[in-house]
Amino acid sequence: MKAKLSVLAVTAAILAAALPLRAEDPLVSAQNVIERQIDAFLRDDAAAAYALASPSIQEKFPDQAAFIDMVRRGYPPVYRPGNYAFGRSKVSGGTILQEVLITGSDGKDWTAIYQIVHQPDGSYKINGVHMQPAAAGSDI
Repeated sequence: MKAKLSVLAVTAAILAAALPLRAEDPLVSAQNVIERQIDAFLRDDAAAAYALASPSIQEKFPDQAAFIDMVRRGYPPVYRPGNYAFGRSKVSGGTILQEVLITGSDGKDWTAIYQIVHQPDGSYKINGVHMQPAAAGSDI
C-alpha cells in the first residue's frame, strides 16, 4: 500500500512540474492591489499605500505625506471605507478599469472607478480613481 501511495505522489509531482505556469488573472491582480491599498489606508500606512500608486501619480505627489493628504481630503470614502465590494471591470491592453462600490464611514454610498496599469516589471499600480455618488436604488 505504501509503495502505491509513493508512486502516486511521485507521479503527481512530475505532472505538476510539467504543467506550464499560468500568470495570475489581471482582474484578480487589480483587485488585490486595490484591497492592499485600502488596507494600507485603514492602517495609516502611507508608505504601503504610496508604493501601490503608479509612477505618474508619484510624480504628481512626490512624497508619501502629500499623497496621503490628497487621499484624506479628496477621497474620504476610499481612505476610510465603511464597506466596499467590487463591481464591473474592463480590461483594455495593459489598463484595467475596476468599479468599486463603497459605503463611506458616514454611511453614504459611492462608486469609485479605479484605473490600474500594468507596469514593465509585471506588477499593477493604481493610476487614478474617479469618484461619484452612487445612484439611489430601491430599498430592500
